[in-house]
Amino acid sequence: MLDYKPFLTLMEMNIKMCAHGGKDINEATMYRKLVGSLIYLTLTRLDISYAVGVISRYMQNPKKSHLQVVRRILRYVNNTVCYGILYKKGVECKLDGYYDANYFMTLDDL
Repeated sequence: MLDYKPFLTLMEMNIKMCAHGGKDINEATMYRKLVGSLIYLTLTRLDISYAVGVISRYMQNPKKSHLQVVRRILRYVNNTVCYGILYKKGVECKLDGYYDANYFMTLDDL
């Protein structure tokens, strides 16, 4: 994955994901491991939280299109390694967040 062109954006605009569309993948276990690792990474990389939450919906029966989204997230993370949150002991922490609720909608949400 290190040789691939990095992405500056996390997700494609207007991408539609569906649980039943597309081809099954042979590497379902690999998909689950990748998504599990990304879930762990969301503790310090809040910018990927929503996208990882969406792709984790398809862990039971992942399709090729879902794996492509996981790969895009990995390429984004590889390009933004310096992003993250540093938690300091003994310091009060206040977190403000904003999001676009309709940025990434799946066909299953309709």
